Amino acid sequence: MKDRYAAAGVHLDAADEAKRRIAALVKTTRTALAVGDIGAFGGMVRVPPGYERPVLVLSTDGVGTKVLVAARAGIHDTVGEDLVNHCVNDILVHGARPIAFLDYLATAELDPETAAAIVSGVARGCKGHEMTLAGGETAQMPDLYQAGQYDLAGTIVGVVEERAALHGDLVRPGDVLIGYASNGLHTNGYTLARRIVFERLRLDVRDEFPETGRTVAQVLLDVHRSYAAAVSPVLPRLHALAHITGGGISGNLVRVLPQGCEAVVDARAWRWPPVFRVLMRAGEVSLGEMRRVFNLGIGMIAIAARDDTEAVIAAAKRAGVEAWIIGEIRPGTTAVKFAER
Repeated sequence: MKDRYAAAGVHLDAADEAKRRIAALVKTTRTALAVGDIGAFGGMVRVPPGYERPVLVLSTDGVGTKVLVAARAGIHDTVGEDLVNHCVNDILVHGARPIAFLDYLATAELDPETAAAIVSGVARGCKGHEMTLAGGETAQMPDLYQAGQYDLAGTIVGVVEERAALHGDLVRPGDVLIGYASNGLHTNGYTLARRIVFERLRLDVRDEFPETGRTVAQVLLDVHRSYAAAVSPVLPRLHALAHITGGGISGNLVRVLPQGCEAVVDARAWRWPPVFRVLMRAGEVSLGEMRRVFNLGIGMIAIAARDDTEAVIAAAKRAGVEAWIIGEIRPGTTAVKFAER
């Protein structure tokens, strides 16, 4: 008898094979906090011991249209790692340690090879942060997605001691802004970046990206950097952290400023990576729009007392991440301003 669900575009056998492969990857991420069986209706993790008043920190995010570059290049494992690192950074700004992750993969038709590649990146990111991949969901929706395309999102669970959680309330005038180097676009601005690269420059994934000596795929698929190793050793010294994603420096740094504080960013304190210079020139994008859309080479900003600056930058250097003083906090209306000098 004809399989009518398959005729409608949903292939259960392929889904079963994908889930079998994914389960094997999930097993590699199990930590001592994991509880219950793989494949259950819900994932369970213990709250780590040693906390007096543990607070769970949760965040959900995706990798946006970067998945279209991955599909075009046929490289699917990096976006899974992107997803994990992005979410780790989002809870890191509150001082939280990651303990569990769940992923969501939706596509027109579930290809076991592609699904396994994506989740292998998720698993790699989880293992890199000693975090359990506690579960997830794979969905086939041929009426919603075009063939060969997929969407990817994830939810992270972290924990922090309540008294140690960062909220931005410790920020004071006289504090210093410390910028941590990004390693590319990370996971935002890809709708504009793709249009410039593929339509205006008429490049494809195997072509050389200008000023880099690398291919378009290599540049656009650089994995979103995790700042956990660079930041965690000095968390007690920090007054606030801002993860620089969509909205750029202004749109994210303002989220951790208390009333009466303005952040003044020295626009000449660091040099833009080549990818941003190329996009601005080739796309004829204004400086204001570049600042609203892209991270421009700064993936995380720490706010700390001036006396702690040296220790914060040294910790980043030990983790292999370049960091610079890029501005300061002054009295004023809650806002972010750029000083061009």
